Amino acid sequence: MQYTILIHETTDDFARRTDPARQADYWANWPRYAQALRDAGVFVGGAGLEPPSTASLLRLRGGKRLVQDGPYADTKEQLGGYFVIDVPDLQAALHWAERCPTSATGTVEVRAHLQPRG
Repeated sequence: MQYTILIHETTDDFARRTDPARQADYWANWPRYAQALRDAGVFVGGAGLEPPSTASLLRLRGGKRLVQDGPYADTKEQLGGYFVIDVPDLQAALHWAERCPTSATGTVEVRAHLQPRG
């Protein structure tokens, strides 16, 4: 069954990505985590995301496209990236989410993919 691990990061996590004094520490664990997923044969895909300030939100209202720049919501955490994994069950997905490098500072959300209907 496929699950997506959604990585919600704090403002400080996003700042650590580019802070010369802290970025090496931030980035050090991500390649090891991704490689562990690959080595276990559960990796399907994933990507890091640019900071929320680069986001664009699109809505269609009355047939017109409305675009809002910047983060969608002013929250303490924003989506920073995701991994798609293929594991037997939720417990296995939670195991991998727990190993995610930002699980100690941010929030890691696990969602099952919808199963085909019909």
